[in-house]
Amino acid sequence: MLLLTYSTAVICAVFIATGAVSGEVKIKPVGDTVSFRPTNIKSPVTSIIWKHRSSSVVTKAIEWDDDGLNIPNPRFKGITTLDEKTGQITITNLTVEHSGVYTIDINSKEQEQRFTLEVQERVSKPVIVKEESSNPDVVYLRCGDSEEIIWKNSTGQVLEGKKNHKPGKFIMVENTKNPQNFYTCTLKNDVSEETSRVYERDLFKTESNGGQIVGIVIGVLILALLIMSFLYAFVKSVHVVVPLKSENADTENASPSDEKQQKG
Repeated sequence: MLLLTYSTAVICAVFIATGAVSGEVKIKPVGDTVSFRPTNIKSPVTSIIWKHRSSSVVTKAIEWDDDGLNIPNPRFKGITTLDEKTGQITITNLTVEHSGVYTIDINSKEQEQRFTLEVQERVSKPVIVKEESSNPDVVYLRCGDSEEIIWKNSTGQVLEGKKNHKPGKFIMVENTKNPQNFYTCTLKNDVSEETSRVYERDLFKTESNGGQIVGIVIGVLILALLIMSFLYAFVKSVHVVVPLKSENADTENASPSDEKQQKG
C-alpha cells in the first residue's frame, strides 16, 4: 500500500512537471481496460505516437506511421491497440506499472492534452479477528490494514473504529444476549470494496449452549449408571442361580443304589 501511495505521488508530480493545467484522469482496477482519445485530430494524419511518463522515464507505448504499427516497449505488447482515424489508444489487462501520464504526438508534434492513469489493486476480502478481554461479555474485533475501513452493526449504524500499534482498526463489542446481532467490516478503495460479517452468537458462549452441554453431560451420566446397574444385577443373578441348578441336577442324576446306601 505504501508503494501505491508513493506511485500516486510520483504520478501527480509528473503531471505537474509536464505543465498540464487540465486533463483527463482515470482510476482503474488491476486487470481492467482503459481508453484515451484526443479531442482534436485533423487530417491528414501521417504519424501518431503515444508516450507513457512514469517518474522520470518516458517510453513509447505505441506508434503508427507509413510503416505500420509498432509497440517497442514489452510492457505494452499484446495489450495495446490504436485507432489511426481517431487517435484513440486502448490498453487491456492493466497493471500498477501502467500508472502514469500519457501524451500523444500527432504528425511529430506533441499535443497539449494530458491523460493521467492510476491503476490500483482491488481490496481483498476482510478477515475479522476476535481478541478476548478480561471481561467474558466483552470482545474486541479487528479488521483491515491501511485501506479505508468501515465498521457497522446489524442496524446499519456506522461504528467508530480505533487504531493502536496493530494493523487496521478495532471496535469493542458487548454481549447483548441477542445471537442474531452481527457486525460488518468493509474494506474500500477507489476501485473496489469487500465486506465480511460476524454474528454475536459466534463471539460469546450463550446460555442456551451452556444448558445444552449440561443436559448432555447429565444424560450421559444417567445412561452410564443404568448400564452399570444392569450389569451388576445380571452378574449377581448368574452367581445365585447357577449353583442351585447344579445341586438339583446332581440329585436328579443320582442312581437308586446310591439312594439305598444313603438310607442305610
